[in-house]
Amino acid sequence: MINNRDDDDDLLDGDSPKFTSDDVISGAAQTRLRTIVERIERLEDDKAGIMGDIKEVYDEARGEGFDCKIVRKVVSLRKKDKIKREEEEAILGLYLTALGER
Repeated sequence: MINNRDDDDDLLDGDSPKFTSDDVISGAAQTRLRTIVERIERLEDDKAGIMGDIKEVYDEARGEGFDCKIVRKVVSLRKKDKIKREEEEAILGLYLTALGER
């Protein structure tokens, strides 16, 4: 439970409550908050490790002569739905043609 001294006085038109050092989070809310923060910290550590692994793969690709900017673009395009990607490419082509770029 979060105990905030003057809940109504601190809120103005939907603002967030203003907490001070006199406010207390206790009991189940304190335990839940600790659990949430620890989960986020573990996931952030995992994310950092995965990002490092991805960087190593891009470095490997670069070392084998691939253009990493293009490899990133390919990865991005492969994430998209095929039909949606084709629609975007068609519109891009139309715009480039209209501007005399094709």
